Amino acid sequence: MKYTIEFIFCLILIGLSSCKETSSESSLSSYFTSSESGIKTGGVKVIPIETPKGKFNVWTKTIGNNPTTRLLLLNGGPGMTHEYFECFESFLPAEGIEIIYYDQLGCGFSDNPKDTSMWDLARYVDEVEQVRKALNLTKDNFYLLGHSWGGILCMEYALKHQENLKGLIISNMMSSAPEYGKYADDVLAKQMDPKVLDTVRMIEANGDYANPKYMELLYPHFYTKHILRLPLDKWPEPVNRSFGRLNPSLYVTMQGPSEFGVAGKLEKWDVKDRLKEIGVPTLVIGAKNDTMDPEHMKWMASEVQNGTYLHCPNGSHMCMYDDQEIYLHGLISFLKGKKG
Repeated sequence: MKYTIEFIFCLILIGLSSCKETSSESSLSSYFTSSESGIKTGGVKVIPIETPKGKFNVWTKTIGNNPTTRLLLLNGGPGMTHEYFECFESFLPAEGIEIIYYDQLGCGFSDNPKDTSMWDLARYVDEVEQVRKALNLTKDNFYLLGHSWGGILCMEYALKHQENLKGLIISNMMSSAPEYGKYADDVLAKQMDPKVLDTVRMIEANGDYANPKYMELLYPHFYTKHILRLPLDKWPEPVNRSFGRLNPSLYVTMQGPSEFGVAGKLEKWDVKDRLKEIGVPTLVIGAKNDTMDPEHMKWMASEVQNGTYLHCPNGSHMCMYDDQEIYLHGLISFLKGKKG
Protein backbone atom coordinates (compact mmCIF):
# COMPACT_ATOMS: atom_id res chain seq x y z
CA MET A 1 0.00 0.00 0.00
CA LYS A 2 1.34 3.41 -0.93
CA TYR A 3 1.02 6.45 1.30
CA THR A 4 1.36 10.06 0.30
CA ILE A 5 3.85 12.27 2.09
CA GLU A 6 0.94 14.32 3.41
CA PHE A 7 -0.67 11.23 4.95
CA ILE A 8 2.56 10.15 6.65
CA PHE A 9 3.09 13.68 7.95
CA CYS A 10 -0.43 13.68 9.43
CA LEU A 11 0.27 10.36 11.18
CA ILE A 12 3.44 11.81 12.71
CA LEU A 13 1.58 14.90 13.96
CA ILE A 14 -1.16 12.74 15.48
CA GLY A 15 1.47 10.61 17.21
CA LEU A 16 3.32 13.61 18.58
CA SER A 17 0.08 15.16 19.79
CA SER A 18 -0.88 11.92 21.50
CA CYS A 19 2.50 11.68 23.23
CA LYS A 20 2.24 15.29 24.37
CA GLU A 21 -1.25 14.75 25.79
CA THR A 22 -0.15 11.55 27.55
CA SER A 23 2.88 13.32 29.03
CA SER A 24 0.74 16.27 30.13
CA GLU A 25 -1.88 13.99 31.67
CA SER A 26 0.81 12.00 33.46
CA SER A 27 2.41 15.17 34.85
CA LEU A 28 -0.97 16.51 36.01
CA SER A 29 -1.83 13.18 37.61
CA SER A 30 1.49 13.15 39.45
CA TYR A 31 0.98 16.72 40.69
CA PHE A 32 -2.34 15.85 42.29
CA THR A 33 -1.19 12.51 43.68
CA SER A 34 -1.28 12.82 47.45
CA SER A 35 1.95 12.20 49.33
CA GLU A 36 0.06 11.98 52.63
CA SER A 37 0.10 8.78 54.64
CA GLY A 38 -2.66 7.66 56.98
CA ILE A 39 -5.83 9.73 57.19
CA LYS A 40 -5.91 12.34 54.41
CA THR A 41 -6.31 15.96 55.53
CA GLY A 42 -6.23 17.83 52.23
CA GLY A 43 -2.55 18.61 52.64
CA VAL A 44 -2.85 20.11 56.13
CA LYS A 45 -0.03 19.26 58.50
CA VAL A 46 0.25 20.67 62.01
CA ILE A 47 3.90 20.85 63.01
CA PRO A 48 5.09 20.88 66.64
CA ILE A 49 7.94 23.34 67.15
CA GLU A 50 10.32 23.76 70.06
CA THR A 51 10.71 27.25 71.54
CA PRO A 52 12.39 28.72 74.65
CA LYS A 53 8.89 28.78 76.19
CA GLY A 54 7.97 25.19 75.37
CA LYS A 55 6.32 23.33 72.49
CA PHE A 56 3.69 24.91 70.23
CA ASN A 57 1.95 23.92 66.99
CA VAL A 58 2.06 25.73 63.65
CA TRP A 59 -0.30 25.12 60.74
CA THR A 60 0.76 24.27 57.17
CA LYS A 61 -1.09 23.15 54.06
CA THR A 62 0.49 21.71 50.91
CA ILE A 63 -1.18 21.99 47.51
CA GLY A 64 0.22 19.78 44.77
CA ASN A 65 3.15 17.43 44.58
CA ASN A 66 6.34 18.43 42.80
CA PRO A 67 9.57 16.87 44.09
CA THR A 68 11.72 19.54 42.39
CA THR A 69 9.76 22.76 43.00
CA ARG A 70 8.25 23.28 46.46
CA LEU A 71 7.40 26.86 47.43
CA LEU A 72 7.04 27.76 51.12
CA LEU A 73 5.26 31.09 51.71
CA LEU A 74 6.07 33.50 54.53
CA ASN A 75 3.26 35.99 55.18
CA GLY A 76 3.68 39.64 56.02
CA GLY A 77 2.39 41.83 58.79
CA PRO A 78 3.94 40.77 61.04
CA GLY A 79 0.84 39.01 62.28
CA MET A 80 -1.22 38.46 59.12
CA THR A 81 -2.00 35.00 57.74
CA HIS A 82 -1.27 32.82 54.72
CA GLU A 83 -4.72 33.59 53.32
CA TYR A 84 -3.84 36.53 51.08
CA PHE A 85 -1.56 34.18 49.12
CA GLU A 86 -4.61 32.23 47.94
CA CYS A 87 -4.49 34.05 44.59
CA PHE A 88 -1.42 31.90 43.82
CA GLU A 89 -3.80 28.96 43.36
CA SER A 90 -5.12 30.57 40.18
CA PHE A 91 -1.65 30.39 38.61
CA LEU A 92 0.86 27.97 40.17
CA PRO A 93 -0.94 24.58 40.11
CA ALA A 94 -1.42 24.89 36.34
CA GLU A 95 2.38 25.13 36.09
CA GLY A 96 2.94 22.12 38.35
CA ILE A 97 4.43 24.23 41.16
CA GLU A 98 3.84 22.95 44.68
CA ILE A 99 2.53 25.55 47.14
CA ILE A 100 2.99 25.34 50.90
CA TYR A 101 0.94 27.69 53.05
CA TYR A 102 2.26 28.33 56.55
CA ASP A 103 0.91 30.42 59.42
CA GLN A 104 3.78 31.56 61.60
CA LEU A 105 3.43 31.24 65.37
CA GLY A 106 0.88 33.81 66.54
CA CYS A 107 -0.75 33.94 63.10
CA GLY A 108 -3.95 32.47 61.68
CA PHE A 109 -4.53 28.81 62.49
CA SER A 110 -1.26 28.38 64.42
CA ASP A 111 -0.96 28.59 68.19
CA ASN A 112 -0.84 32.04 69.79
CA PRO A 113 1.27 32.03 72.98
CA LYS A 114 0.15 35.61 73.74
CA ASP A 115 3.66 36.29 74.98
CA THR A 116 5.47 39.24 73.39
CA SER A 117 8.87 37.74 74.26
CA MET A 118 8.08 35.11 71.60
CA TRP A 119 7.81 37.79 68.90
CA ASP A 120 11.50 37.66 68.06
CA LEU A 121 13.22 37.57 64.66
CA ALA A 122 15.89 34.98 65.56
CA ARG A 123 13.24 32.69 67.04
CA TYR A 124 11.14 32.96 63.87
CA VAL A 125 14.18 32.02 61.76
CA ASP A 126 14.59 28.91 63.91
CA GLU A 127 10.88 28.19 63.48
CA VAL A 128 11.19 28.27 59.67
CA GLU A 129 14.07 25.81 59.90
CA GLN A 130 11.99 23.45 62.04
CA VAL A 131 9.15 23.68 59.52
CA ARG A 132 11.59 22.95 56.67
CA LYS A 133 12.80 19.79 58.39
CA ALA A 134 9.28 18.61 59.20
CA LEU A 135 8.21 19.01 55.57
CA ASN A 136 11.39 17.40 54.19
CA LEU A 137 12.32 20.44 52.12
CA THR A 138 15.85 20.24 50.69
CA LYS A 139 18.33 22.20 48.58
CA ASP A 140 17.06 20.22 45.59
CA ASN A 141 13.50 21.54 45.81
CA PHE A 142 13.10 24.23 48.51
CA TYR A 143 12.09 27.70 47.33
CA LEU A 144 11.32 30.27 50.02
CA LEU A 145 9.13 33.32 49.32
CA GLY A 146 8.76 36.05 51.91
CA HIS A 147 6.46 39.02 51.42
CA SER A 148 6.85 42.26 53.42
CA TRP A 149 7.77 41.17 56.98
CA GLY A 150 8.10 37.69 55.47
CA GLY A 151 10.83 39.20 53.26
CA ILE A 152 12.80 40.17 56.37
CA LEU A 153 12.37 36.65 57.66
CA CYS A 154 13.44 35.00 54.40
CA MET A 155 16.54 37.21 54.12
CA GLU A 156 17.57 36.29 57.66
CA TYR A 157 16.88 32.63 56.95
CA ALA A 158 19.02 32.70 53.80
CA LEU A 159 21.88 34.38 55.65
CA LYS A 160 21.87 31.56 58.21
CA HIS A 161 20.69 28.51 56.26
CA GLN A 162 21.09 29.12 52.53
CA GLU A 163 22.70 25.69 52.11
CA ASN A 164 19.14 24.32 52.38
CA LEU A 165 17.68 26.51 49.62
CA LYS A 166 17.22 25.99 45.90
CA GLY A 167 16.02 29.57 45.45
CA LEU A 168 14.85 32.67 47.31
CA ILE A 169 12.12 35.23 46.53
CA ILE A 170 12.14 38.55 48.42
CA SER A 171 8.81 40.21 47.72
CA ASN A 172 8.14 43.88 48.49
CA MET A 173 10.69 44.32 51.28
CA MET A 174 13.76 46.51 51.56
CA SER A 175 16.92 45.26 53.25
CA SER A 176 17.04 48.08 55.81
CA ALA A 177 14.33 49.26 58.22
CA PRO A 178 16.00 52.67 58.71
CA GLU A 179 16.09 53.23 54.94
CA TYR A 180 12.44 52.19 54.73
CA GLY A 181 11.65 54.78 57.39
CA LYS A 182 13.52 57.42 55.44
CA TYR A 183 11.65 56.52 52.25
CA ALA A 184 8.34 56.75 54.13
CA ASP A 185 9.19 60.24 55.39
CA ASP A 186 10.91 61.63 52.29
CA VAL A 187 8.67 60.15 49.59
CA LEU A 188 5.44 58.56 50.81
CA ALA A 189 4.45 61.22 53.35
CA LYS A 190 5.00 64.00 50.82
CA GLN A 191 2.54 62.35 48.43
CA MET A 192 -0.24 62.71 50.99
CA ASP A 193 -2.55 65.71 51.31
CA PRO A 194 -0.72 68.02 53.80
CA LYS A 195 -3.85 68.53 55.91
CA VAL A 196 -4.43 64.80 56.15
CA LEU A 197 -0.78 64.19 56.97
CA ASP A 198 -0.87 66.82 59.73
CA THR A 199 -3.82 65.08 61.36
CA VAL A 200 -2.16 61.66 61.04
CA ARG A 201 1.07 63.00 62.54
CA MET A 202 -0.84 64.63 65.40
CA ILE A 203 -2.59 61.35 66.23
CA GLU A 204 0.76 59.53 66.14
CA ALA A 205 2.45 62.17 68.30
CA ASN A 206 -0.29 61.70 70.91
CA GLY A 207 0.00 57.92 70.71
CA ASP A 208 -3.71 57.85 70.00
CA TYR A 209 -3.61 54.92 67.58
CA ALA A 210 -6.98 53.60 68.77
CA ASN A 211 -8.61 56.77 67.48
CA PRO A 212 -10.92 55.62 64.63
CA LYS A 213 -9.95 58.76 62.72
CA TYR A 214 -6.44 57.31 62.23
CA MET A 215 -7.52 54.41 60.01
CA GLU A 216 -10.36 56.45 58.48
CA LEU A 217 -7.66 58.71 57.04
CA LEU A 218 -5.08 56.06 56.23
CA TYR A 219 -7.36 53.75 54.26
CA PRO A 220 -8.32 56.21 51.48
CA HIS A 221 -5.16 58.34 51.57
CA PHE A 222 -2.47 55.69 52.07
CA TYR A 223 -3.70 52.09 51.88
CA THR A 224 -5.51 52.40 48.53
CA LYS A 225 -2.48 54.17 47.05
CA HIS A 226 0.43 52.14 48.45
CA ILE A 227 -0.88 48.88 49.97
CA LEU A 228 -3.45 47.71 47.41
CA ARG A 229 -4.47 50.04 44.60
CA LEU A 230 -8.16 49.22 44.45
CA PRO A 231 -11.17 50.92 46.03
CA LEU A 232 -11.73 49.44 49.49
CA ASP A 233 -15.01 47.86 48.47
CA LYS A 234 -13.14 46.06 45.65
CA TRP A 235 -10.42 44.55 47.83
CA PRO A 236 -10.28 40.75 47.25
CA GLU A 237 -11.89 38.59 49.91
CA PRO A 238 -8.68 36.67 50.81
CA VAL A 239 -6.96 40.00 51.53
CA ASN A 240 -9.80 41.21 53.75
CA ARG A 241 -9.88 37.85 55.53
CA SER A 242 -6.15 37.99 56.20
CA PHE A 243 -6.30 41.58 57.46
CA GLY A 244 -9.27 40.61 59.63
CA ARG A 245 -7.17 37.96 61.40
CA LEU A 246 -4.20 40.28 62.04
CA ASN A 247 -2.58 39.73 65.45
CA PRO A 248 -2.13 43.31 66.77
CA SER A 249 0.19 42.24 69.58
CA LEU A 250 2.64 40.70 67.12
CA TYR A 251 2.31 43.58 64.67
CA VAL A 252 2.88 46.37 67.17
CA THR A 253 5.69 44.55 68.99
CA MET A 254 7.70 44.00 65.80
CA GLN A 255 6.61 46.80 63.45
CA GLY A 256 5.32 49.43 65.85
CA PRO A 257 1.94 51.19 65.67
CA SER A 258 2.81 53.71 62.94
CA GLU A 259 2.32 53.05 59.24
CA PHE A 260 5.26 55.34 58.39
CA GLY A 261 8.43 53.35 58.99
CA VAL A 262 9.27 50.86 61.74
CA ALA A 263 9.22 51.64 65.44
CA GLY A 264 9.11 48.20 67.09
CA LYS A 265 11.77 45.53 67.62
CA LEU A 266 12.70 45.77 63.93
CA GLU A 267 13.44 49.50 64.07
CA LYS A 268 17.19 49.11 63.55
CA TRP A 269 17.13 45.94 61.44
CA ASP A 270 19.53 46.24 58.51
CA VAL A 271 21.22 43.57 56.36
CA LYS A 272 22.01 45.61 53.25
CA ASP A 273 25.76 45.14 53.76
CA ARG A 274 25.31 41.35 54.00
CA LEU A 275 23.27 40.77 50.84
CA LYS A 276 26.45 39.87 48.97
CA GLU A 277 26.66 36.74 51.16
CA ILE A 278 23.53 35.29 49.53
CA GLY A 279 24.59 32.98 46.71
CA VAL A 280 21.42 31.07 45.85
CA PRO A 281 19.34 32.23 42.86
CA THR A 282 17.29 35.16 44.18
CA LEU A 283 14.30 37.03 42.77
CA VAL A 284 13.54 40.45 44.24
CA ILE A 285 10.08 41.85 43.51
CA GLY A 286 9.23 45.53 43.78
CA ALA A 287 6.48 47.84 42.56
CA LYS A 288 6.22 51.46 41.46
CA ASN A 289 3.66 52.44 44.10
CA ASP A 290 4.93 50.22 46.90
CA THR A 291 5.45 51.36 50.49
CA MET A 292 8.98 50.07 49.87
CA ASP A 293 11.42 51.91 47.60
CA PRO A 294 11.50 50.03 44.25
CA GLU A 295 14.95 51.46 43.44
CA HIS A 296 16.33 49.99 46.65
CA MET A 297 14.83 46.60 45.78
CA LYS A 298 16.29 46.78 42.28
CA TRP A 299 19.67 47.49 43.91
CA MET A 300 19.20 44.48 46.21
CA ALA A 301 18.96 42.21 43.17
CA SER A 302 22.35 43.50 42.02
CA GLU A 303 23.93 42.97 45.45
CA VAL A 304 23.15 39.28 45.89
CA GLN A 305 25.41 36.96 43.91
CA ASN A 306 22.75 35.58 41.57
CA GLY A 307 19.89 38.07 41.57
CA THR A 308 17.02 39.04 39.27
CA TYR A 309 14.70 41.99 39.72
CA LEU A 310 11.01 41.90 38.82
CA HIS A 311 9.33 45.31 38.61
CA CYS A 312 5.55 45.69 38.76
CA PRO A 313 4.86 49.08 37.12
CA ASN A 314 1.19 49.19 38.08
CA GLY A 315 1.49 47.60 41.50
CA SER A 316 1.80 48.53 45.14
CA HIS A 317 2.73 46.58 48.27
CA MET A 318 0.33 43.75 47.38
CA CYS A 319 1.18 43.62 43.70
CA MET A 320 0.23 39.95 43.56
CA TYR A 321 -3.24 41.50 43.28
CA ASP A 322 -2.95 44.95 41.69
CA ASP A 323 -0.32 43.95 39.11
CA GLN A 324 -1.20 40.28 39.14
CA GLU A 325 -0.20 39.09 35.66
CA ILE A 326 3.28 40.58 35.84
CA TYR A 327 3.85 39.40 39.42
CA LEU A 328 2.68 35.82 39.03
CA HIS A 329 4.09 35.20 35.57
CA GLY A 330 7.43 36.65 36.67
CA LEU A 331 7.41 34.39 39.72
CA ILE A 332 6.56 31.35 37.60
CA SER A 333 9.36 32.15 35.15
CA PHE A 334 11.84 32.33 38.01
CA LEU A 335 10.66 29.07 39.57
CA LYS A 336 10.88 27.32 36.20
CA GLY A 337 14.37 28.63 35.54
CA LYS A 338 13.41 30.91 32.69
CA LYS A 339 15.15 34.21 31.97
CA GLY A 340 13.25 37.45 31.35
